[in-house]
Amino acid sequence: MTTYHQPVLLNEAIEGLDIQASGTYVDATFGGGGHSREILKRLGKKGRLYAFDQDEDAVAQVPDDKRILFTRGNFRFLENYLRFYGVKEVNGILADLGVSSHHFDVPERGFSYRYDAPLDMRMNLNGTLNAANIIAAYPGPDLERILTIYGELHNSRKAAASIIQARKLKSIDTTGDLVAVIQHCIPARQTNQYLSKVFQALRIEVNHEMDNLADLLQQSSSLLFSGGRLVVISYHSLEDRLVKNYLKSGNSKGIIEKDIFGNYTVPFKTIHHKLVVPSDKEIENNSRARSAKLRVAEKN
Repeated sequence: MTTYHQPVLLNEAIEGLDIQASGTYVDATFGGGGHSREILKRLGKKGRLYAFDQDEDAVAQVPDDKRILFTRGNFRFLENYLRFYGVKEVNGILADLGVSSHHFDVPERGFSYRYDAPLDMRMNLNGTLNAANIIAAYPGPDLERILTIYGELHNSRKAAASIIQARKLKSIDTTGDLVAVIQHCIPARQTNQYLSKVFQALRIEVNHEMDNLADLLQQSSSLLFSGGRLVVISYHSLEDRLVKNYLKSGNSKGIIEKDIFGNYTVPFKTIHHKLVVPSDKEIENNSRARSAKLRVAEKN
């Protein structure tokens, strides 16, 4: 475990990878390195681990181990990075899509409504778009769209209208400013749930999370050896639906297509018949694990 981030579904994810001692693996979301350290424990001298994270704060967490090569970069460019390193295929890919505890617990990153901090939410601090930009510049219909699709808010039009009206009078620069603006939109006894959805929507938009995930899934089928494993941990229904559809059909819509001979083609077969979720004990020890869902598939 690490103070940076407590990995979720650690044993289940590592088991899902079915690690071969001399194999080549990818941790697409290094974070605090909890999953990577467990992978390294199971690799022999010839095994290799390629780890990726776009957040500069993750660099300090990388273990001193010759078998791991860390790249500070977005996993949507995974295939290009691996090609640069001379790697064409790998035995397993792990993606833990959640936000690290570190991000929520460092106020100045702006990921949490628990602190009054700058509206940032960038995973990559070199990125040009932050949450304040969205709040300040997005037209009403676009604000409503992201709050509806990414936040799954039932009153997204009201929330968007409140933001548009408030920013005419004063800039909305901090998390506290935003909370104050939409306070009257929050249903009774749903403050935490509602604000979590708003902040989730902004974070997804800032970091292009759904597009990045779609790119990663699309690349995984060509990067994995036959029999290689793809393990994905998601934290909200949008992510999980996209992962489920891709593993089922090889596309984001979940529609199984036929080849030129009329045969159905699917790149993966799922390993578990039932969705893997954290145990009650894990949730008790780490409340942030409560929404996690794990899916494992094997390349055909």
